[in-house]
Amino acid sequence: MGIAPANGMAGEEETLAQCFPLDVLIAKYDNPHVSQKKNPNAQALGSLGGKARAENLSRAEIAKIASRGGKARAAKLSGAELSRIAKLAVAARERKRKGGR
Repeated sequence: MGIAPANGMAGEEETLAQCFPLDVLIAKYDNPHVSQKKNPNAQALGSLGGKARAENLSRAEIAKIASRGGKARAAKLSGAELSRIAKLAVAARERKRKGGR
């Protein structure tokens, strides 16, 4: 006894393998972790573009961009994680003030 095809006619020679590619395609969109490989060539080109852009920016513009990135990162962190990072920053400033590294 075999698997009955989707159209219900058991006499036809339709296999499960013929339906499989559609199942994989649907599963790929259901699972976002399946297709998260990044193209290393595209990453390298993006990095070069970012470096080229940074060369044309002033220190103030770079600081403004970095500030936005820091605020976006902080918005994603929990209160406990923010507190832990702030304590590390205070300790680092104290070490620097005292002449340690």
